[in-house]
Amino acid sequence: MTDSAGARWRMPAEWTPHERTWMAWPSSGYTLGDDPAEADLARRTWAAVARAVAAFEPVTVVVEGHDLHTAREHLGTDTAHPVDLVIADLDDAWMRDIGPSFVLSERGTLGAVDWIFNGWGGQSWASWGKDSRVAALVADAAGAQRIASPIVNEGGGIHVDGEGTVLLTETVQLDPGRNPEATKGDIETELARTLGVSTAIWLPRGLTRDYDEYGTRGHVDIVACFVAPGRVLLHWQEDEGHPDHAVSREAEQVLRAARDAAGRELEIVRVPAPATTHDEQGPVDWSYINHLVCNGGVVACTFEDPHDERALAVLREAYPGREVVGVDARPLFDRGGGVHCITQQQPATRG
Repeated sequence: MTDSAGARWRMPAEWTPHERTWMAWPSSGYTLGDDPAEADLARRTWAAVARAVAAFEPVTVVVEGHDLHTAREHLGTDTAHPVDLVIADLDDAWMRDIGPSFVLSERGTLGAVDWIFNGWGGQSWASWGKDSRVAALVADAAGAQRIASPIVNEGGGIHVDGEGTVLLTETVQLDPGRNPEATKGDIETELARTLGVSTAIWLPRGLTRDYDEYGTRGHVDIVACFVAPGRVLLHWQEDEGHPDHAVSREAEQVLRAARDAAGRELEIVRVPAPATTHDEQGPVDWSYINHLVCNGGVVACTFEDPHDERALAVLREAYPGREVVGVDARPLFDRGGGVHCITQQQPATRG
């Protein structure tokens, strides 16, 4: 679709070439936890993801000025590709959601969609005065044209095939805490303008744990994702005692009935959920769907779980020719997300 300046924008698929990946450094808030040990675990986990991505492509990390030394100490300087630091004020460190969604024009120039961010629907524990300005800062630092959007949305709430189709869930963009007056048609019109999509596939809901206190209320990027046009990976909970057993099957029914922008039926690949089903808080939402595709690689969530290798094998088959590496994502999911949630790809431009 065309924006007010006349440009037609399209969000490329994640598996197309990247210029770099953007992240944010955990500097404050609940992400760091309540004590030095939890803070150290958060920093080590974010650094492990950054270093894993930097094996494949450059990484830029947004960091609070007072945390520059700590960030550099954890990130190191010995990666195959550089890990650069950009100073900015932050509330939190979920770059997929606070940062922009990058798009390209027909001429291959870079744009950055700046969604309204309001703490995942105005969560009582969240603060977002600083984070709401991060997308514009990242757009400027990347040399991208900022595309302001009037809707509340996060990058974890969408997944595109790069050819006109978007996956999303009814409980995110239609959340009364996000866009209380919006209809599906309103959202689809705005996603057509900003992402260049013509077909939206609405899943009814996200994973059960994602509706707990620190959840997103249903982000699609732990439920399903495209791996190629017409091919979708789906989180598959095999345990009948887990509430996501029903969620997986409901999502599969919707996907089987759907057609993409080209009119294709979707090939659905079930990705087994971890064997671990519960922790002390209840049913977990651990998911291998929440991975990042990089230049020549895939950085995946692992959980020291019996199903880790089984799921990584599915990812290797889904992304032939890419090296699949795992990072222990339990500390991320304990805080409300995964590898995909803390990263945001910037597509390569032409010329």
